[in-house]
Amino acid sequence: MNDSPLAQAKIFAKAGMTYLHVVDLDGALDGRATSAPIIEDIVKQTGLKIEVGGGIRTLAQIGDYLANGVDRVIIGSMAVTDPNFVREALAQFGANKIVVGIDAKKGMVATKGWLETSDVDFITLALEMERMGVRLFVYTDVDRDGTLTGPNLSHYEQLKEALTSASVIASGGIAEVSDLSALADIGVTGTIVGKAYYNGNISLDALREY
Repeated sequence: MNDSPLAQAKIFAKAGMTYLHVVDLDGALDGRATSAPIIEDIVKQTGLKIEVGGGIRTLAQIGDYLANGVDRVIIGSMAVTDPNFVREALAQFGANKIVVGIDAKKGMVATKGWLETSDVDFITLALEMERMGVRLFVYTDVDRDGTLTGPNLSHYEQLKEALTSASVIASGGIAEVSDLSALADIGVTGTIVGKAYYNGNISLDALREY
C-alpha cells in the first residue's frame, strides 16, 4: 500500500487493472471537488479508467471531471435529495457516464457521507432511478463496509431481481476471493475491493481473474 493516491494508482495500472474507483472523501462532506487535481493526475499518468464519487452536487463538477478524462461520475446523495439532478445529468452527459451510488444502512439510503439516513429504502430508490434512465448502480451496505465480514448477498439478490435493465457494482464487506465468486454468481457487473486488498486478503493477481 502506498499513501500517495497517484503512486498507488500506478501500482494498480502496472498490475494490469482496468478500472479504478475513487471517492473524494472530503468532497462527500463539503460538496466540493477537493481532490480533483489528484484525480486528474491519476487519469493523465496511469491510463486507468476512473470512476469518481464524493461530493458531486453540480452539473459543472460532472462536466469538469469528464472533460479531464474521468470515465464516469457517481451521483450519491443528490439522487435522494434532488432526483431531478440525476435526470438533468443523464440528459446532458448520457447514461454511460452517470452512475448512481446507493449507500444503505439496514436497507435505508444514507446521505451526506453516511452522516444521515433517509426514509427511502434502497430498492425504492433503485427502481426510481432505473425508470429515469440510470443503467449502472454502485451499491454499498454501509454496515458491512470496511468490516471484512463479507458482502450482504441478499441485498444484491434483491437488486438483481428488482431491476430490469440496470446493472449493479457491489461494494462493502468484501473479505476474500470467495466473496467475488459469490457476487459473480448473483450476476453483479463488478465488485469494488478496498480493505481486503490493502490488508493483503486479496492479491492483485487474484483480482485480475475477475
